[in-house]
Amino acid sequence: MRSSIATFNSAQPVVAPTKDPEPLALYIHWPFCVSKCPYCDFNSHVRERVDQDRWRGALLTDLAHEAEVAPRRPLSSIFFGGGTPSLMPPGTVATLIEAAERHWGFAPDVEITLEANPSSVEAARFADLALAGVNRVSLGLQALDDAALHFLGRAHDSAEGLAALDTAQNAFRRVSFDLIYALPGQHADKWNETLSRALALGTGHLSLYQLTIEPGTRFAAMAARGELTPKDPDEAADLFELTRAVTAAAGLPAYEISNHARRGEESRHNLTYWRYGDYVGVGPGAHGRRDGVATARIKKPENWLARIDRDHHGIELEEALSAEARAREALVMGLRLEEGLPRERIDSAVDPQAIERLARLGFVEQTADRLRVTAEGMLLLDAILAEIAR
Repeated sequence: MRSSIATFNSAQPVVAPTKDPEPLALYIHWPFCVSKCPYCDFNSHVRERVDQDRWRGALLTDLAHEAEVAPRRPLSSIFFGGGTPSLMPPGTVATLIEAAERHWGFAPDVEITLEANPSSVEAARFADLALAGVNRVSLGLQALDDAALHFLGRAHDSAEGLAALDTAQNAFRRVSFDLIYALPGQHADKWNETLSRALALGTGHLSLYQLTIEPGTRFAAMAARGELTPKDPDEAADLFELTRAVTAAAGLPAYEISNHARRGEESRHNLTYWRYGDYVGVGPGAHGRRDGVATARIKKPENWLARIDRDHHGIELEEALSAEARAREALVMGLRLEEGLPRERIDSAVDPQAIERLARLGFVEQTADRLRVTAEGMLLLDAILAEIAR
């Protein structure tokens, strides 16, 4: 899918032509977790000891490098992801937020999100994280009953998770939490009950993901040995349709394939990704898109630190993307959204005849200036992308 006009050694920053001002987002990756969940293929690592002072300094150095080469626009959002960034000392979070504001400045309503695990130890830091500047938290509950949590390899139980959610709602202005569904043996009535409980908890945003078996995970190894049988695709599709109907009726409709929110509570940071806006990524494995240039950091924490020491940044690759590559990326990201995306951004990357065929089948809708996938089409999004992409 990706192509480029050039690939560059990361020692020299790529300078691309500027464009009209748009939102600029910042992603900061904290790669450490207490344990590795069996479904997780993220860049997360378990370490007995983390040198917090060294990590604070390295992240500040990586951030300063991006400030030298990234667009000079106020940040509309910051997202601390991982890993488990709620394991970061609140003082480190505050220092990084202060540095980001010094480098770029903030939009008046800047959104600052931090992903958190719902353990009692991490929940005890929520008040200090709010004082550090975090105003939105994304809580990894993943399930609301102990049997599902045990299957998913989570370290918390349901009571601890709900207590952490209550603490988060008292500490932060905006709270979202994640749930994973379409588990083996999970039927519609059980998931409907879980959804009803989740909606009654009063948050304005839910991230609801179907369980997928990702290569390289413990679940993938279990499936290969016949120890785990993924959900039947037709049953999973029924659960997907149930999810959209129940959340819409409760006033939290899907605005993206897996994300549901009350109007105005959508994740501003993730919308920047899905609308193919500019974002800066720092920390191990972080990716960025700035003025048509793709960036990728070294993934392994120790190797990233060594690159910081040597070059004062953690970049492994900088790649100036061709117009065609940018159009394809915008297509892949934008069709996840209920609103779709502007045709002018993707016309060079799509097959008009394929779009016409899919529109007649009711899977996509198009106007003179926008293309979107219908609710029926969302069930087939991967196939639709393969069909319409040139």
